[in-house]
Amino acid sequence: MTSKFTQSILAGAFSFFLLLSNSAVAQYSRADSLRGRLGPERTWWDLKHYDLSVEINPSKKSIKGSNKISYQVVNEAKLLQLDLQEPLAITSITQGGNPLSYRREGAVYWVTLTKKQVPGALEELVVQYEGIPKEAVRPPWDGGITWQKDSKGHDFIASSNQGIGSSIWWPLKDHPADEVDSLDMHVTVPKGLLDISNGRLVEIKVGKDADTFHWKVVNPINDYGVNINVGDYAQFGEKYEGEKGTLDMDYFVLRENLEKAKVHFQDARRMMQAFEHWFGPYPFYEDGFKLVEVPYLGMEHQSSVTYGNGYQNGYRGRDLSGTGWGLKFDFIIIHEAGHEWFANNITYKDEADMWIHESFTNYSESLFLDYHYGKEAGQAYVRGTRMNILNDKPIIGDYGVNQRGSGDMYYKGGNLLNMLRQILQDDEKWRQILRGLNETFYHQTVTTAQVESYISKQMGMNLSKVFDQYLRDARIPILEYYQQDGALQYRWISAVKDFDMPVDVLVDGSTKRLQPKTSWQKLEGASVQVLVVDPDYYVGVSKSRE
Repeated sequence: MTSKFTQSILAGAFSFFLLLSNSAVAQYSRADSLRGRLGPERTWWDLKHYDLSVEINPSKKSIKGSNKISYQVVNEAKLLQLDLQEPLAITSITQGGNPLSYRREGAVYWVTLTKKQVPGALEELVVQYEGIPKEAVRPPWDGGITWQKDSKGHDFIASSNQGIGSSIWWPLKDHPADEVDSLDMHVTVPKGLLDISNGRLVEIKVGKDADTFHWKVVNPINDYGVNINVGDYAQFGEKYEGEKGTLDMDYFVLRENLEKAKVHFQDARRMMQAFEHWFGPYPFYEDGFKLVEVPYLGMEHQSSVTYGNGYQNGYRGRDLSGTGWGLKFDFIIIHEAGHEWFANNITYKDEADMWIHESFTNYSESLFLDYHYGKEAGQAYVRGTRMNILNDKPIIGDYGVNQRGSGDMYYKGGNLLNMLRQILQDDEKWRQILRGLNETFYHQTVTTAQVESYISKQMGMNLSKVFDQYLRDARIPILEYYQQDGALQYRWISAVKDFDMPVDVLVDGSTKRLQPKTSWQKLEGASVQVLVVDPDYYVGVSKSRE
């Protein structure tokens, strides 16, 4: 018996304490639907380019700006939906220099067009807006703008808005299904401060009292990945020779933290080595890679990943796996940068499918360990994170209402992916599947169905019931068994209808792959008093009295 199997004797114990969701059907408002749905007022036009200008006034905690929206007409229409959340307000909308009328409904602006919208034509809207944006209370989870000071008294400002939406601080089509193809940002900040945003710096326009920083993104970008970061920054960087050539990796930190960052940020290079190995080339070579210090924990803003973990390993100094392996790396650097592949390269079409971002990126933490410390280190880490799983409700949320599912999308989702690797039993093929996802869906928005179908096809097996069990059901399947007349009887319980996942177990001192179903199966000639399941399967085990 190997140590791996020895560890698994207690692996199923948690399954007897499942927290099953028994909440009433969620009730959603019209505002939820307007935020999350793809109605006709959003789908008749295809985003091409944003040219966003923002003036930041720290003393008033206010912003003022404009967004020139370029789009291609898909179908002829007269009504268009834009999004901007209160207390910000649009002050004018024009097309071809002509003012347009609009009506506000909460966070939505219904814009009436006067020019005929001809399918295939390229058009522009110019939107002016201003006000005091929502201040983030607990960023990045409770999004908005963070207004702080550094220890020297300089303004330290940042945006973070996943979930709540980019419309919390600028006007746009606030839905993940339609990524803009490219982006220009012009951010004006008081003299002496720097703005660090997505993409590459084109120029700095120096003014008397304020400077304007022009950033350009040439790749498609999801709207929640767009950010502003303002502070008294110092910069250093390096050239990384990666799979697509030379990548600029730049680091922007508060001036007072420069020396410690030069040492601590070596994890960024180690991250790039591991993730290019597992996931393929960094998806945004043209826009470079930046790690930017911010006054909150951090987030996955595309090509402008933010950092606030206090220059310490783990998650705020804690190991989320309880194994010790989580203290071998800075959680925020590894996790948030992992989102460059899963969230920014491959982006969900609906908030309900947020697991595509978080499950794969949670799993990336163990793959980082696998690359640098060996497979067992990564496996131990991902198994250790099970202590954080609640099994409270399905991982996939409700569609069309901007609703994510259970927070189990992180740790349970990571364990699901680790289990698929175990089922496949071919580590190189598994690596090619992960790389293939990033190549096949390069710079695309996707659905869960697409991801499930791709993995099933590449693994050569129908995994639909496995995905149903772990993504759409709160329960963990339990392998029930008993011994009778020299045979092992076994089946899945606490499972979705027709659940049929294979599982590796220890039988008579050797590993055996069983093919349980939800009806009893039999293995002749097997003597099993205590059935031990490979610990990389996130399942429960129960001995039946039958």
